Amino acid sequence: MDITPETRADAEFDARQGDAAVDGAGTKERLTRRLRRSWRKVALLVVAFLLLPYLLIPVYAISFVHPVSTLMLRDLATFQGYDRQWVDFEDIAPVLVQSVMMSEDGQFCRHGGVDWGEMRAVVTDALDGAQTRGASTIPMQTVKNLYLWNGRSFVRKAAELPLAVTADFVWSKRRLMEIYLNVAEWGPGIYGVEAAARHHFNVPASKLTRRQAALLAVSLPNPIERNAGEPGRGLRRLASVIERRASRSGEYIKCLYD
Repeated sequence: MDITPETRADAEFDARQGDAAVDGAGTKERLTRRLRRSWRKVALLVVAFLLLPYLLIPVYAISFVHPVSTLMLRDLATFQGYDRQWVDFEDIAPVLVQSVMMSEDGQFCRHGGVDWGEMRAVVTDALDGAQTRGASTIPMQTVKNLYLWNGRSFVRKAAELPLAVTADFVWSKRRLMEIYLNVAEWGPGIYGVEAAARHHFNVPASKLTRRQAALLAVSLPNPIERNAGEPGRGLRRLASVIERRASRSGEYIKCLYD
């Protein structure tokens, strides 16, 4: 059996192969490190995005800070613009506050951001296959407007609950109501009660009548289709119900006016 001695060319070829293997391993290692750094950056961005609302909650407790909603930011981003004139709580007609509470969240002064009794009832109805009703409180709607998105989903609701509890704990009830009434949507590009009162009734928020306040309150669940300034028969009927409830709401609003 003949053994052919290794030539210089063979040695050079083997050396090149070895260098290529080393370079390949080095490239793979560098790529892995870059991917790890990229994933860390993505993870940090996700964490920052999730924590940002909680960091903004104490900032929004400051009275001179006037928060904007995600819908306002959307209107700005799409160059539509919006009409919102911030108004302090003291300059909002009490009949509007009463009407909104009786329409949206009658237990506002009694719960800590979430009405757990209503929430359990909704979950039970959903598990039983029954049609569910809304269980959103004013704190839940406020944090949704400020930090989240429209549309029903379990993901949004899961994010909404702890934010609502935190906001209700950090903000006073008056501040919470003030923010809600200044970021709520009352028509295309119409945000906040001052802009809504002037747009629909040509009066400031401080001069709203009981009837006007009730019409604004019942339009909140669907302000695009429910026009408080031009109410249909169904909207007028709902407004009459809320008007009666608001007139008897003294015990329910003590956290705001005592």
